[in-house]
Amino acid sequence: MKHLLKQFCKNESGATAIEYGLIAALISVVMVSVLVTLGPEIKATFQDVQTNLASRSSL
Repeated sequence: MKHLLKQFCKNESGATAIEYGLIAALISVVMVSVLVTLGPEIKATFQDVQTNLASRSSL
């Protein structure tokens, strides 16, 4: 029983899974904040490209 308890205390696979989950959550938060911040600029750039392509194709 003592051996089993020591082995359980040394097992860190659950801690590793939690760490990976926290890292994934942090990456998600950063991605969402960047997209919210740069979203309007990205949309404007794609609209400019679309407008330029439409005007060039009518020539």
